[in-house]
Amino acid sequence: MSRRTAVSRRTAVPGRTSAAVLALAALAATGLTACRGTAPGASNAGNTVESVKIMVGGIDKVIYLPAQLTAQLGNFTAEGLDVQLLTEPAGAQAENVLISGDVQGVVGFYDHTVDLQTKGKCIESVVQFANIPGEVEMVATGKADQIRTPADFKGRKLGVTSPGSSTDFLTRYLAGKAGIASSDYTIVKAGAGQTFISAIENGGIDAGMTTDPTVAQLVTSGKGKPLLDMRTEDGTKAALGGLYPASSLYMDCAWVDAHKSAVQKLANAFVKTLRWIRSHPAEEVAAKMPPDFSKGGQDLYVKSVKDTMGMFNSDGKMNPDGARNVLEVLSQFSTNVKDKKASIDLNKTYTTQFVDNVK
Repeated sequence: MSRRTAVSRRTAVPGRTSAAVLALAALAATGLTACRGTAPGASNAGNTVESVKIMVGGIDKVIYLPAQLTAQLGNFTAEGLDVQLLTEPAGAQAENVLISGDVQGVVGFYDHTVDLQTKGKCIESVVQFANIPGEVEMVATGKADQIRTPADFKGRKLGVTSPGSSTDFLTRYLAGKAGIASSDYTIVKAGAGQTFISAIENGGIDAGMTTDPTVAQLVTSGKGKPLLDMRTEDGTKAALGGLYPASSLYMDCAWVDAHKSAVQKLANAFVKTLRWIRSHPAEEVAAKMPPDFSKGGQDLYVKSVKDTMGMFNSDGKMNPDGARNVLEVLSQFSTNVKDKKASIDLNKTYTTQFVDNVK
């Protein structure tokens, strides 16, 4: 059990130091979850074990399922990697931990790499899990007859995981596309899971953007109804005008250049997982995940996986047209991106050199 994947569920605290992150990871490594994903008989005898810390923007979200599933399948261990999976509730918080150097990678939305380039940071997606967001704009059932399209966002409280997150980006784009100014609605930090469900239930938000398994819980309980569904290519194109590459493993460009062996091993492990997802039914995928991921019950979790898993590709490659659409979407509401759009080099926001080498 010397090579293992540590999972630490934690909430971001402003000013948290690197030592605190490492302490949490060490604590998680002593628990049962640290042993999940170690494949019996898998070994990399004689090779150096490389340690990598990865922050996931919500480890129990189905859109980020490949992160934990890779551990469950033993694919990290088979590549000679000691991977610690940490979790933050939102992508904006996850990217901050990457920038601070507390982790080497983030499993989150590709759009952060574009946004960060405008701020002088070079961050690139090295494995692209999906070409669509897997997000759903949910409306409180009691207000579904009043909010039928984004044009009805005016005067409403709209939930996102956190300000600066990809759900925030997409919400602002959808409102702006419908002619609604940012001053005409209120963005509310609603998180995900039970906090999001509670916000819908108690009127803290009128509508909001979230993912499975939260979507399945809201629909099954009758507390929420889908307004826009971006779990399919058709739904994504209708809402965003094209593909929108989202879930990915992104890393600091300088770290990637200095640690190509480790990055290649990560690419090998993740692409193997993506291929495995494509060749197995939702029931088998769900059964591989930790029991505490299915808070609403196993049947509901299977439904969540089934409704979302079609978003994942099988090769980890970026769709160039999708990357261009991400830039186009961000430039529609972000002044920073719009002002620097001409100078943004998308080739520096992703690379396929590692996934191209996967056999």
